[in-house]
Amino acid sequence: MVQKYQSPVRVYKHPFELIMAAYERRFPTCPLIPMFVDSDTVNEFRSEDGAIHIIERRCKLDIDAPRLLKKKNSLNSRERTLHIEAHNETFANRVIIKEHCCYTVHPENEDWTCFEQSASLDIKSFFGFESTVEKIAMKQYTSNIKKGKEIIEYYLHQLEEEGITFVPRWTPPPLAPSAETAASCRKRAASLASVAPEAAQKEGLSSEALSSPSGASEPAAGTPDDKLDADYIKRYLGDLTPLQESCLIRLRQWLQETHKGKIPKDEHILRFLRARDFNIDKAREIMCQSLTWRKQHQVDYILDTWNPPQVLQDYYAGGWHHHDKDGRPLYVLRLGQMDTKGLVRALGEEALLRYVLSINEEGLRRCEENTKVFGRPISSWTCLVDLEGLNMRHLWRPGVKALLRIIEVVEANYPETLGRLLILRAPRVFPVLWTLVSPFIDDNTRRKFLIYAGNDYQGPGGLLDYIDKEVIPDFLGGECMCEVPEGGLVPKSLYRTAEELENEDLKLWTETIYQSASVFKGAPHEILVQIVDASSVITWDFDVCKGDIVFNIYHSKRSPQPPKKDSLGAHSITSPGGNNVQLIDRAWQLGRDYSMVESPLICREGESVQGSHVTRWPGFYILQWKFHSMPACAATNLPRVDDVLASLQVSSHKCKVMYYTEVIGSEDFRGSMTSLESSHSGFSQLSAATTSSSQSHSSSMASR
Repeated sequence: MVQKYQSPVRVYKHPFELIMAAYERRFPTCPLIPMFVDSDTVNEFRSEDGAIHIIERRCKLDIDAPRLLKKKNSLNSRERTLHIEAHNETFANRVIIKEHCCYTVHPENEDWTCFEQSASLDIKSFFGFESTVEKIAMKQYTSNIKKGKEIIEYYLHQLEEEGITFVPRWTPPPLAPSAETAASCRKRAASLASVAPEAAQKEGLSSEALSSPSGASEPAAGTPDDKLDADYIKRYLGDLTPLQESCLIRLRQWLQETHKGKIPKDEHILRFLRARDFNIDKAREIMCQSLTWRKQHQVDYILDTWNPPQVLQDYYAGGWHHHDKDGRPLYVLRLGQMDTKGLVRALGEEALLRYVLSINEEGLRRCEENTKVFGRPISSWTCLVDLEGLNMRHLWRPGVKALLRIIEVVEANYPETLGRLLILRAPRVFPVLWTLVSPFIDDNTRRKFLIYAGNDYQGPGGLLDYIDKEVIPDFLGGECMCEVPEGGLVPKSLYRTAEELENEDLKLWTETIYQSASVFKGAPHEILVQIVDASSVITWDFDVCKGDIVFNIYHSKRSPQPPKKDSLGAHSITSPGGNNVQLIDRAWQLGRDYSMVESPLICREGESVQGSHVTRWPGFYILQWKFHSMPACAATNLPRVDDVLASLQVSSHKCKVMYYTEVIGSEDFRGSMTSLESSHSGFSQLSAATTSSSQSHSSSMASR
């Protein structure tokens, strides 16, 4: 959908030149916009008479999406106008932001300034996963573009405090240029703004070279003394043009002069240059960030100092397997057989990320080995992904978000290491996963993907075009035994709590996504979900960590009072491991003040429950986890011995749940209704405790 914003014309009772002085103070950072953390000048042009000033900036934002905005300011001091154009660079194929602002002189008072602003936000659906991209970008972006007047007034006040209340207008220099010269300047500026950035990227020239008079005459290929040995290039680097060779030498020399620490090998420097089309400035920026990251996380020593946990060795269905026809190391990943949710619950996101980093480091080492073995440069590897068994369980929301983070880290620090990706036996659910993941993958990387549905990989253009018949894995119909683990369900006995992971100084994703709550006898835990639009969808995913509970959903037209911590009366039980909140007033009556919208669901200790409810009315929905009391013996009114013993133990009156909820907009849910309704057939195949999940889904469907 496309959302547009058009501001009314604002009038500042200040001259244009003073407004420009205030505007320039917004850069490189602005305290009134905390998310605006930095800006860099990409290109800049000034006419000889100083009347025309064009500047392009790249602005960095501290939000989930988009992180980079590019602004182009065109100031014409002669005509007293400033035109500002902005668009996002990151997530451009998922979120498209365009903004245009204009400062002009008031038509009736030349000492006043008018400001007009328009913006458009084009956001695609994420099949219910769009909250990171849509909600944050939409809320933060629209709120900040409305702050323009406040920001300008802030800097005007700052100028006034400094005694600056007047800025002289532009006047021509003593030797004023002719009309033809001025027109030429404008033409040259327009040409530079539209052509120079693209030309710089294609030719590998820096912005300094563009603005320097000597930049154009600098020899692109360097001096003869700077050239690399031809045999060395052929043996270890591959075919390089003189310009590419020069870029490599210049970047390596810069690193040797300025970088303190381990200097990357030429092959690695070349990867960053190729990732940025041999633009030295861009390659240098991402490489410096990567070198800092490697040092901070001791990535250079990960293969020698870190041993993967046994859970990964047993249940991570991936491993190295010979090489492809081009000599690239071959990595096999049986993603469809992998319990991603179980791995995240058992290890945490950090351990999974570290394991993926170790795989990439091992890939770099194998590339060096294969370069020696085959006598030609091998700088990337091939990945074969088997999706047989992939279903909606693999689209578990925290797991997908963890995957996106892993992709982001790998893309930033291991560019141009993937030579080819072969995706086999893609099921019907794959397009949903691809829609979620593909926007976060670099365009150059996506071009290396080959996707086969069903058994298409066995025909012409299939595996045999890329992998020798002798090394095709046995599970794909080949004759080569593949030692990659088969994956399978991670036992829930291996799941670890957030407290355990915190004690080991690991960051479990559930620390930010999941919340812990304690449930006591007579003191349920309740959370409030406010629904504005009917037919929205409330989704939940929770684990019963201790005890048995009853899960209920209620609806009320009245807003409950602000939540209060329950004192638990005579029990006086504190809960260091989770909170306990009641929202339903004790004076409320069921059927009068609130109503039940789902049948009660009994959930046993150790069960994992996923479900959804399509709301029928707007209002306030309350999700409740309630203590489940064991019934007394049916044959007698006397309690059982076990019940009496349990009643003597305070801990028996305490349950614990770890939960995550989210609301999906009705328009987005309808777009993927079929996929979500079929998800529980996938859950039942992989989940060891499916009864509660199936019951929850059935009741949700019944309420629709």
